[in-house]
Amino acid sequence: MTPLSSLIQPSENEYLNCIRCGLCLAVCPTYREYLNETASPRGRVALARKGLEGELELSPNLIEQMYSCFACMACNDACPVGIKPADLAMEMRYVQEQIKPAPWKNTLFGGLISKPQRMELATLPLRLYQKLGVRKMVYTLRIRHLLPSKIRDMEAMLPHLPQRPLRKVLPEVTNAKNESRYRVGFFLGCAQSLMFSEESAATVRVLARNGCTIITPKETVCCGMPAAGYGRQDLVEVHAKQNIELFEKADVEYIVTDCATCGSKLKEYGEILKGNPQWAARAESFSKKVRDISEFLMSIPLEKPEGRVEAKVTYHDPCHLRRAQGIWKEPRALLQMIDGIEFVELPEADWCCGSAGSQLITHYETSLKVMDRKIENIRSTQADYISSGCPGCQMQINAGILRNNLDIKVVHPIELLDRAYNNKKEE
Repeated sequence: MTPLSSLIQPSENEYLNCIRCGLCLAVCPTYREYLNETASPRGRVALARKGLEGELELSPNLIEQMYSCFACMACNDACPVGIKPADLAMEMRYVQEQIKPAPWKNTLFGGLISKPQRMELATLPLRLYQKLGVRKMVYTLRIRHLLPSKIRDMEAMLPHLPQRPLRKVLPEVTNAKNESRYRVGFFLGCAQSLMFSEESAATVRVLARNGCTIITPKETVCCGMPAAGYGRQDLVEVHAKQNIELFEKADVEYIVTDCATCGSKLKEYGEILKGNPQWAARAESFSKKVRDISEFLMSIPLEKPEGRVEAKVTYHDPCHLRRAQGIWKEPRALLQMIDGIEFVELPEADWCCGSAGSQLITHYETSLKVMDRKIENIRSTQADYISSGCPGCQMQINAGILRNNLDIKVVHPIELLDRAYNNKKEE
């Protein structure tokens, strides 16, 4: 067995100072569902400490407790002494990968997700499933109700897929509609290109309308968050270096993303590569330029839309936007500047929706419990639209809406802003 001393592992101050006060229990979605100490941030910190100090074996069961964490970071914010249990759980996954690497992770995160062309090929069957009318038939004939509940919910997560990935359609340079005031790089995320292309196309239109010349490097690779979630921090560094090089060539003032998860990880590149003399300064410069789309738009003189959107709208805070980036006022301000929108605050808007990337697949029952609570809160608003700036959250919420037969549409806030710009002003 690989000795712990030879591994990259969390430092003692990341777990030693836990005072076991229990404040983290009140905000943890998994503890709220099970009321079990091992399903709590405090419990995971204790397990990590015992494992790292050699009192417990770093067994698959112990590491499974780290994977059961939703990494929503609510516990990080709640801890009065600065322990970050969610970060510690992620680091423990990396410890396990150093001890016993899983070959499939290298194939998935190194050979597939990091290759845009392969990702497009891998998702082709999903596009054909929709384009050929099979999906419509499945719903019309109610065939989906014959499927096992997990498969049915996974199918429901799929948004309306584009015929072609946006990477194939979007020009590398999009000129500002009028005077160009900003040179902006657009980070086109994997999910945004393959599944949410209408959102990102709207993002580019809104940026161009507001004085931006947009550069979209076509060879952008995954931000690295999926690999990080499965303990492959080494691959995150590989992805980071590729993306940094691409945007250095683009020579932009800002790097804008409309994916909360991507933005969160991109802003961490400086921290991730700070120990690498060749990359530290470059990574720090890159991260300082990164902006979420709502963050960027609310920092510039934003043109108020003349058109209206007549709808009641509520908003769900993605964990990677509100907690990781500290952005929550901007999306709300953006929505509330659109005439016709009746904005209603969502109860527990900043609670995790249960997605956490792939938890509906890997921890189905827990994910479902957390999702059901989110859906009940959405139902209580009687909104026409639930908006959110994270593809994972959107897919999870969409599955919950279909599961409960609700007539609510899931949108990115930027879509509503783009619609308002395009709607004619009523005379």
